[in-house]
Amino acid sequence: MRPTMIPAALAAALLAAATPLAAAPSASFTADPATSHLEFTGLQAGAEFKGVFHKFSAAVDFSPDALANAHFDVVIDMASEDSGDTDRDDTMHGADLFDVAHFPTAHYVTKSFVKTDSGYTAQGSLTLHGVTKDVAIAFKFIPSAAGASLSGTAQLKRLDFGVGHGDLKSTDSVGDAVKVAFSLNLKPKS
Repeated sequence: MRPTMIPAALAAALLAAATPLAAAPSASFTADPATSHLEFTGLQAGAEFKGVFHKFSAAVDFSPDALANAHFDVVIDMASEDSGDTDRDDTMHGADLFDVAHFPTAHYVTKSFVKTDSGYTAQGSLTLHGVTKDVAIAFKFIPSAAGASLSGTAQLKRLDFGVGHGDLKSTDSVGDAVKVAFSLNLKPKS
């Protein structure tokens, strides 16, 4: 190789090494509403109670080998909350807690993903009751011939989102910590 070709070859090699490879695309899914579940656990008067959201949508772009392109977008209909206790649900839907008349939906959008020993962790933003805060979710993703399953958990504090007014701002009767669990049956987007 001639001496003048060495710098050109070196420059080409450095440029090739510095150019990022195109990341693999993520597979796109939607949660099947009939077979997917979103629930929470709270504390009232010292006793744990569970509730579910019957209406929510989840758009999921995810492939284990393309975390940089992964994205979750979840919208929750807050009026679909159901704890199995009509009095509690009326209170939760009312102005002192969820205030569904003014804040009918909650919205979670991911920002980043990392692989962990037990699955994955996503960092994202949750907008609840008009307040947006970062919330991490730990989850497992299992692909299948029919789509995939996505299950996981998150923890948050309701008062961080302004959920609790009047007597319900106190944690004496309603706990601050809320555990969230989800199990999504994902179908490929058509």
